[in-house]
Amino acid sequence: MSSPSTDGQSDSSVKREAARSGNTFVGDVWVNFKRWNLKAVRNPFVLVVSLVQPIIFLVLFTEVFGNVAGGAVNQGIPGINYETFLVPAIAIQVALAAAITSGVGLVNDIESGMFEKVLVTPMNRTAVFVGKTAAEVFRIAVQIGIILGLGVLLGAEIVTGVVGAIGIMAIGVLFSLWFVAFSNTLAILTRDQESTIIGANLLQFPLLFLSSAFLPLAALPDWIQTFARINPVTYGVDATRSLMVGRDVMTVVDVAWFNGVLNGVVPGVAVLVALAVLFGGVAVYLLSRVSSSDVK
Repeated sequence: MSSPSTDGQSDSSVKREAARSGNTFVGDVWVNFKRWNLKAVRNPFVLVVSLVQPIIFLVLFTEVFGNVAGGAVNQGIPGINYETFLVPAIAIQVALAAAITSGVGLVNDIESGMFEKVLVTPMNRTAVFVGKTAAEVFRIAVQIGIILGLGVLLGAEIVTGVVGAIGIMAIGVLFSLWFVAFSNTLAILTRDQESTIIGANLLQFPLLFLSSAFLPLAALPDWIQTFARINPVTYGVDATRSLMVGRDVMTVVDVAWFNGVLNGVVPGVAVLVALAVLFGGVAVYLLSRVSSSDVK
């Protein structure tokens, strides 16, 4: 939590930037984008924590379960190793873990009084949320890039090359949008850091393990397959995995409208866009309903 002097400096900075931006929507977005990135740089602990857990999963799963899971993977997607199969799942896990910190940051703003100060500025409240989200997805993209690099070092192969890697980062960012919005919604509703963390974490691991993240869908029990078909993680993982291996590996939607890999990417992207619009709309609506008296 920032000290009073830091909050005062941030408050003055926000007001000066808002005045310089002329209160345009783009200017307000830029102000908030810079503020949240500066806040992250001054408190890198949260960024490190959200990246360390997925790295541990990547290393442990490939080393401990690689040989066992490799057979199931080759039955589902012949010709790839477990490292290549797993990296897209870890990229989506990074997006989930980092998105949780979004709500925590908003709660910190509420508890320190900074959120109230932002509300009384003439900035557009939708722009406040968009700028905050833009800063967070920028950091998520960087973290996914780190995971892809580490995965290649561990033996994973990105068949589609640099273009595929950029696509994986883009889908990971798109996936994060709905959970960023969900995390911020929890923050606005609970206004409590512990409740926000617990609520978001209660969803994170069921979403990951009840999906096609760590094993092909066909290798999972029937009841998990049923849940996985409506699980956003499955759509995100299958879309990124299609780019990773250069072929259609979408397991829940059978599409033949495009050529090859796009049949696995487009359905996943379509579902993630719909979720981002839905949850983002709810978060913006709740933010627009908040008044300065609500956060005192």
